Amino acid sequence: MSAPRTTGPSPAPPAPARPADPVPAEETLVRVRVWDLPVRLVHWLIVLALVVLSVTGFLIGNPLLDPGHTAPWVAWIKTAHKVTAYLFIALVLARLAWLFLSPNRWSRWSEWIPAGRARLRQIVPSLRFYLFLDREAPPVAGHNPLAGLTYTVLYAMLLVEILTGLALWGVEGTAWAAWLTGWLTGLFSLPTIRFLHHLIMWLVWGFMIHHVYSALLVDRVERSGLVSSIFSGYKFLPRDRR
Repeated sequence: MSAPRTTGPSPAPPAPARPADPVPAEETLVRVRVWDLPVRLVHWLIVLALVVLSVTGFLIGNPLLDPGHTAPWVAWIKTAHKVTAYLFIALVLARLAWLFLSPNRWSRWSEWIPAGRARLRQIVPSLRFYLFLDREAPPVAGHNPLAGLTYTVLYAMLLVEILTGLALWGVEGTAWAAWLTGWLTGLFSLPTIRFLHHLIMWLVWGFMIHHVYSALLVDRVERSGLVSSIFSGYKFLPRDRR
Protein backbone atom coordinates (compact mmCIF):
# COMPACT_ATOMS: atom_id res chain seq x y z
CA MET A 1 0.00 0.00 0.00
CA SER A 2 1.58 3.26 -1.06
CA ALA A 3 2.11 6.17 1.32
CA PRO A 4 -0.35 8.99 1.09
CA ARG A 5 0.85 11.72 -1.23
CA THR A 6 1.65 14.97 0.53
CA THR A 7 0.94 18.25 -1.12
CA GLY A 8 2.55 21.60 -0.37
CA PRO A 9 0.74 24.87 -0.04
CA SER A 10 -1.16 25.82 -3.11
CA PRO A 11 0.55 28.51 -5.18
CA ALA A 12 -0.70 32.05 -4.74
CA PRO A 13 -2.86 33.31 -7.55
CA PRO A 14 -0.94 35.57 -9.97
CA ALA A 15 -1.08 39.25 -9.18
CA PRO A 16 -3.30 41.24 -11.49
CA ALA A 17 -1.36 42.79 -14.31
CA ARG A 18 -0.45 46.41 -13.70
CA PRO A 19 -1.89 48.64 -16.35
CA ALA A 20 0.80 50.06 -18.58
CA ASP A 21 1.65 53.70 -18.12
CA PRO A 22 -0.01 55.77 -20.80
CA VAL A 23 2.39 56.73 -23.55
CA PRO A 24 2.52 60.50 -23.76
CA ALA A 25 1.12 61.77 -26.98
CA GLU A 26 3.53 63.46 -29.32
CA GLU A 27 3.31 67.19 -28.72
CA THR A 28 1.85 68.98 -31.68
CA LEU A 29 4.00 71.81 -32.95
CA VAL A 30 2.69 74.61 -35.07
CA ARG A 31 4.55 76.90 -37.44
CA VAL A 32 4.58 80.40 -35.96
CA ARG A 33 5.89 83.56 -37.65
CA VAL A 34 7.98 85.09 -34.88
CA TRP A 35 10.45 87.41 -36.64
CA ASP A 36 9.04 89.83 -39.18
CA LEU A 37 10.93 90.90 -42.30
CA PRO A 38 12.24 94.28 -40.98
CA VAL A 39 13.80 92.57 -37.95
CA ARG A 40 15.49 89.90 -40.06
CA LEU A 41 16.70 92.38 -42.66
CA VAL A 42 18.11 94.81 -40.09
CA HIS A 43 19.69 91.93 -38.17
CA TRP A 44 21.78 90.72 -41.11
CA LEU A 45 22.63 94.18 -42.42
CA ILE A 46 23.92 95.15 -38.96
CA VAL A 47 26.05 91.99 -38.88
CA LEU A 48 27.50 92.86 -42.29
CA ALA A 49 28.09 96.49 -41.27
CA LEU A 50 29.83 95.42 -38.06
CA VAL A 51 32.21 93.18 -40.01
CA VAL A 52 33.12 95.99 -42.42
CA LEU A 53 33.41 98.61 -39.65
CA SER A 54 35.55 96.33 -37.49
CA VAL A 55 38.01 95.50 -40.28
CA THR A 56 38.29 99.05 -41.61
CA GLY A 57 38.41 100.55 -38.11
CA PHE A 58 41.19 98.18 -37.09
CA LEU A 59 43.20 99.14 -40.17
CA ILE A 60 42.66 102.85 -39.53
CA GLY A 61 43.58 102.60 -35.86
CA ASN A 62 46.67 100.43 -36.28
CA PRO A 63 49.67 102.77 -36.74
CA LEU A 64 52.01 99.87 -37.54
CA LEU A 65 50.32 99.38 -40.92
CA ASP A 66 50.94 102.95 -42.06
CA PRO A 67 52.60 105.20 -39.45
CA GLY A 68 52.09 108.41 -41.45
CA HIS A 69 48.68 107.57 -42.89
CA THR A 70 50.08 108.50 -46.30
CA ALA A 71 49.46 105.29 -48.23
CA PRO A 72 46.78 105.57 -50.95
CA TRP A 73 44.75 102.71 -49.47
CA VAL A 74 44.20 104.66 -46.25
CA ALA A 75 41.82 107.10 -47.97
CA TRP A 76 39.84 104.20 -49.44
CA ILE A 77 39.64 102.49 -46.06
CA LYS A 78 38.44 105.69 -44.36
CA THR A 79 35.81 106.23 -47.05
CA ALA A 80 34.53 102.66 -46.69
CA HIS A 81 34.43 103.09 -42.91
CA LYS A 82 32.49 106.35 -43.13
CA VAL A 83 29.96 105.15 -45.72
CA THR A 84 29.33 101.95 -43.75
CA ALA A 85 29.01 103.99 -40.56
CA TYR A 86 26.19 106.04 -42.12
CA LEU A 87 24.38 102.81 -42.99
CA PHE A 88 25.05 101.43 -39.52
CA ILE A 89 23.60 104.53 -37.81
CA ALA A 90 20.47 104.31 -39.97
CA LEU A 91 20.05 100.59 -39.17
CA VAL A 92 20.43 101.03 -35.42
CA LEU A 93 17.95 103.92 -35.35
CA ALA A 94 15.52 101.95 -37.54
CA ARG A 95 15.63 98.94 -35.19
CA LEU A 96 15.04 101.17 -32.16
CA ALA A 97 12.09 102.83 -33.89
CA TRP A 98 10.69 99.40 -34.82
CA LEU A 99 10.57 98.53 -31.11
CA PHE A 100 7.63 100.93 -30.86
CA LEU A 101 6.17 100.75 -34.38
CA SER A 102 6.14 97.03 -35.07
CA PRO A 103 2.73 95.31 -35.12
CA ASN A 104 4.50 92.06 -34.22
CA ARG A 105 4.52 91.62 -30.42
CA TRP A 106 7.81 89.67 -30.49
CA SER A 107 9.57 92.61 -32.13
CA ARG A 108 8.45 95.25 -29.63
CA TRP A 109 10.23 96.85 -26.68
CA SER A 110 8.50 94.57 -24.17
CA GLU A 111 10.65 91.71 -25.50
CA TRP A 112 13.80 93.63 -24.53
CA ILE A 113 12.69 95.16 -21.23
CA PRO A 114 10.81 92.69 -18.99
CA ALA A 115 8.04 94.90 -17.66
CA GLY A 116 5.41 92.28 -16.85
CA ARG A 117 5.43 89.91 -13.90
CA ALA A 118 5.49 86.81 -16.09
CA ARG A 119 8.62 88.04 -17.87
CA LEU A 120 10.30 89.02 -14.61
CA ARG A 121 9.69 85.57 -13.16
CA GLN A 122 11.50 84.01 -16.12
CA ILE A 123 14.81 85.84 -15.55
CA VAL A 124 16.15 83.41 -12.94
CA PRO A 125 15.07 80.26 -14.88
CA SER A 126 16.75 81.72 -17.97
CA LEU A 127 19.97 82.29 -16.03
CA ARG A 128 19.84 78.78 -14.55
CA PHE A 129 19.44 77.33 -18.04
CA TYR A 130 22.43 79.21 -19.44
CA LEU A 131 24.51 78.10 -16.43
CA PHE A 132 23.51 74.45 -17.09
CA LEU A 133 21.68 74.22 -13.76
CA ASP A 134 18.38 73.46 -15.52
CA ARG A 135 17.90 71.26 -18.56
CA GLU A 136 14.81 73.02 -19.89
CA ALA A 137 14.79 76.45 -21.50
CA PRO A 138 12.07 78.88 -20.39
CA PRO A 139 8.93 78.42 -22.51
CA VAL A 140 8.94 81.54 -24.66
CA ALA A 141 8.22 82.20 -28.32
CA GLY A 142 10.53 85.16 -28.91
CA HIS A 143 13.44 86.21 -26.69
CA ASN A 144 13.59 85.02 -23.12
CA PRO A 145 13.83 88.00 -20.73
CA LEU A 146 17.56 87.53 -20.10
CA ALA A 147 18.28 87.58 -23.83
CA GLY A 148 16.05 90.64 -24.17
CA LEU A 149 17.99 92.48 -21.48
CA THR A 150 21.21 91.52 -23.25
CA TYR A 151 19.89 93.16 -26.42
CA THR A 152 19.13 96.29 -24.42
CA VAL A 153 22.75 96.41 -23.22
CA LEU A 154 24.00 95.67 -26.73
CA TYR A 155 22.12 98.55 -28.32
CA ALA A 156 23.24 100.88 -25.52
CA MET A 157 26.81 99.96 -26.45
CA LEU A 158 26.06 100.53 -30.13
CA LEU A 159 24.75 104.02 -29.34
CA VAL A 160 27.95 104.79 -27.41
CA GLU A 161 29.93 103.46 -30.36
CA ILE A 162 28.04 105.80 -32.68
CA LEU A 163 28.55 108.82 -30.41
CA THR A 164 32.28 108.20 -29.97
CA GLY A 165 32.66 107.66 -33.72
CA LEU A 166 30.88 110.94 -34.45
CA ALA A 167 33.10 112.68 -31.91
CA LEU A 168 36.17 111.41 -33.75
CA TRP A 169 34.68 112.65 -37.03
CA GLY A 170 34.10 116.04 -35.43
CA VAL A 171 37.73 116.29 -34.35
CA GLU A 172 38.79 115.46 -37.92
CA GLY A 173 36.72 118.34 -39.30
CA THR A 174 33.15 117.12 -39.88
CA ALA A 175 31.23 120.21 -38.74
CA TRP A 176 27.83 118.67 -38.02
CA ALA A 177 29.41 115.79 -36.06
CA ALA A 178 31.46 118.28 -34.03
CA TRP A 179 28.31 120.29 -33.26
CA LEU A 180 26.41 117.14 -32.24
CA THR A 181 29.12 115.67 -29.99
CA GLY A 182 30.88 118.77 -28.72
CA TRP A 183 29.64 118.03 -25.20
CA LEU A 184 31.33 114.62 -25.35
CA THR A 185 34.75 116.00 -26.24
CA GLY A 186 34.28 118.47 -23.41
CA LEU A 187 33.77 115.65 -20.90
CA PHE A 188 36.39 113.17 -22.08
CA SER A 189 39.83 113.44 -23.58
CA LEU A 190 40.39 112.33 -27.17
CA PRO A 191 42.46 109.25 -26.17
CA THR A 192 39.62 108.17 -23.82
CA ILE A 193 37.05 108.52 -26.62
CA ARG A 194 39.26 106.49 -28.97
CA PHE A 195 39.74 103.84 -26.29
CA LEU A 196 35.97 103.55 -25.70
CA HIS A 197 35.34 103.30 -29.44
CA HIS A 198 37.93 100.54 -29.76
CA LEU A 199 36.84 98.70 -26.59
CA ILE A 200 33.18 98.54 -27.57
CA MET A 201 34.14 96.97 -30.89
CA TRP A 202 35.71 94.03 -29.00
CA LEU A 203 32.80 93.83 -26.55
CA VAL A 204 30.33 93.63 -29.44
CA TRP A 205 32.32 90.80 -31.00
CA GLY A 206 32.26 89.03 -27.65
CA PHE A 207 28.48 89.39 -27.64
CA MET A 208 28.23 88.05 -31.18
CA ILE A 209 30.22 84.93 -30.29
CA HIS A 210 28.07 84.30 -27.22
CA HIS A 211 24.93 85.03 -29.23
CA VAL A 212 25.75 82.30 -31.76
CA TYR A 213 26.58 79.86 -28.95
CA SER A 214 23.37 80.51 -27.00
CA ALA A 215 21.24 80.31 -30.15
CA LEU A 216 22.71 76.91 -31.00
CA LEU A 217 22.23 75.76 -27.40
CA VAL A 218 18.56 76.76 -27.19
CA ASP A 219 17.87 75.40 -30.67
CA ARG A 220 19.36 72.02 -29.71
CA VAL A 221 17.31 71.83 -26.50
CA GLU A 222 13.99 73.13 -27.83
CA ARG A 223 14.27 71.83 -31.42
CA SER A 224 12.14 74.78 -32.43
CA GLY A 225 14.12 75.91 -35.47
CA LEU A 226 15.53 78.93 -33.64
CA VAL A 227 18.63 79.23 -35.83
CA SER A 228 16.72 78.88 -39.11
CA SER A 229 14.04 81.30 -37.90
CA ILE A 230 16.33 84.31 -38.35
CA PHE A 231 16.32 83.44 -42.07
CA SER A 232 12.73 82.28 -42.54
CA GLY A 233 11.02 84.12 -39.69
CA TYR A 234 9.22 80.96 -38.51
CA LYS A 235 9.67 78.76 -35.45
CA PHE A 236 7.95 75.48 -34.56
CA LEU A 237 6.27 75.85 -31.18
CA PRO A 238 3.62 74.20 -29.00
CA ARG A 239 0.15 75.61 -29.55
CA ASP A 240 0.06 77.33 -26.15
CA ARG A 241 3.04 79.56 -27.02
CA ARG A 242 1.44 81.25 -30.00
